[in-house]
Amino acid sequence: MTVYLIADVKVTDDKWVPKYAAAVHDIVHKHGGKYLSRSGNIKVLEGKPLETTLIAILQFPTAEAAEAFANDPEYAPFANARQDGSESRFQLIDDTDIVGTIPYLGKG
Repeated sequence: MTVYLIADVKVTDDKWVPKYAAAVHDIVHKHGGKYLSRSGNIKVLEGKPLETTLIAILQFPTAEAAEAFANDPEYAPFANARQDGSESRFQLIDDTDIVGTIPYLGKG
């Protein structure tokens, strides 16, 4: 089942960003994932704005593949640098509809 990793990041020290941006996509691809977006162009349409400076949306073929990426020893130094230089949250969602009324999504 396809899953999406949503990374919500508030950069507090941008020293980590160039190396992370240059290398992590290869680790994502190694686990069957791909970036759908990695952008700082954030416009709040509703609700109180968060202090987010970057949102990345990644697609993986399975939750196991996404978790393998997040736990990959090759990714660890980049994750540590990101964690040290940001406030960030990674969330994993699947491609289901909790109510089950959208016909092209599985019932969640």
